[in-house]
Amino acid sequence: MSYSVFVDTALQLPPPDVEALIEGRVIAAMPRIFIEPGRSFALYPANISINLLPHEQYYRSSFLPIAKTSFSQLSSETVLIKAWAKCEWCQILNDSESLEALSQLTVWTTEALQQTLLQRRNIFLTHLRVYLLPQPLEMPVNPSGNFVSLPKSLNVTDSTPVLSESIFAKRRQKLEKLEPPEHPELEELQSALVHLSTTNTKAKQLDAEIKMFLGWSEKLPTTQPDSDLAWISAIAQIGNSSDGNTFEKLVRKSFVKLGFANSNTNPKASLNPESTGGAGGLDFYCETPYPVAGECKASKHESVPNSVTAQLIHLGLTHLGQDKFDRSVKIILAAGPLTNPANQAAIGSKMNVIRPETLQKLVELKAKQPGSIDLLQLKPCLEQQPFGEEADAKVNRYIDEVREKLKVRSHIVQLVKDFLERTKSTSVEFNQLHGAYAFSMSPQPLKYEEMHHILIELSSPLTGYLGRIKGEDLGRDRFYFLHDLPIDD
Repeated sequence: MSYSVFVDTALQLPPPDVEALIEGRVIAAMPRIFIEPGRSFALYPANISINLLPHEQYYRSSFLPIAKTSFSQLSSETVLIKAWAKCEWCQILNDSESLEALSQLTVWTTEALQQTLLQRRNIFLTHLRVYLLPQPLEMPVNPSGNFVSLPKSLNVTDSTPVLSESIFAKRRQKLEKLEPPEHPELEELQSALVHLSTTNTKAKQLDAEIKMFLGWSEKLPTTQPDSDLAWISAIAQIGNSSDGNTFEKLVRKSFVKLGFANSNTNPKASLNPESTGGAGGLDFYCETPYPVAGECKASKHESVPNSVTAQLIHLGLTHLGQDKFDRSVKIILAAGPLTNPANQAAIGSKMNVIRPETLQKLVELKAKQPGSIDLLQLKPCLEQQPFGEEADAKVNRYIDEVREKLKVRSHIVQLVKDFLERTKSTSVEFNQLHGAYAFSMSPQPLKYEEMHHILIELSSPLTGYLGRIKGEDLGRDRFYFLHDLPIDD
């Protein structure tokens, strides 16, 4: 249940420290004073001197690019407050032997922590649950003091936490016990992507996914879903027009998006989305992961004649040869209905007739859930009856089956998240989770081993929706929430 609180002060911290808290990279700060647990305040990025070491020695190399950027963006007249925090605990450290372990869990170097301890005698490590403000607050610079009075009291809520309660609890436990990070190599990779992600969309996507896997964030940037959705949403419309040239290019682009490829330089049997087969060439041809030969017909208001099926056979044999064409999956992308002779020819030649709307649904699913379409699982669907116009229904059934699998996985991820938030736990044992699933409003029943297999899949580093702590046996495996798996209805 959401709650609200009035905040009238702000804690001054170095700008990089505030940025790390807002990113979810850290959950703690080092104020100069002890802070009572339960106290709430805004986070004020102050231009205060660290008075210890240069930035290069104070912040870890993986965080240094962000640290330098945050200092350079400071204004001399105003400051922008983006978040508020609640102190959950204030840990007092005075043991130099623990500082190396603390450094690995934060953005500060061991040397910086040693200098801080030497200067202050105690390190007040304040554990902060951070929440974003709905709108940033701009206020004049106040160069002195630990706390700064806000121009007016803010009525803030806990509706926009940087980290969920379960992830925060897990991170806090690691910090209290000074347990080493689980994936330091991924932290190094993320740091290498910082500058590249500002200009490269794929690097930006990977950066966001790594942050989610590390537990630094739980949502992709608001620019998601996939920017390709702009052209994908036009597939059906163009397929139902008379613009055959553009439709052919969109079809080629669609097959590339699905994961098909072709290294063939022959323009008459190509998959280059920037060109077309031209006169006497196949409209599209895929080599891997298996051969696919196809023709496109962009017209809703006229029937597709038998000449289209005959053309696919003729061009396929001409450019691929008998053996390669026989081994190829054959597809006709057509908006209009096939004439009866054309449909019978398609059935006899094992050709799949697929509508532009179906192709669009398939590619949209791939764009929104990149790991959802397995082309090797799609292959038997395309190679088996029915063929002709009835093939469109079997491809739609495949899409529905994929969506059902996604719903089950989304339900399991949400089940883990809800269980941990309800019990205030950091992880849940598989035996408990299996019991909870049986009594939940699940999309479908799952056998014991089947559910465990799905959990292993969801906790793979390549998916990263959940985390896994291996137990003594299958039932003792424990799982924890990392980020949501949203599914469109």
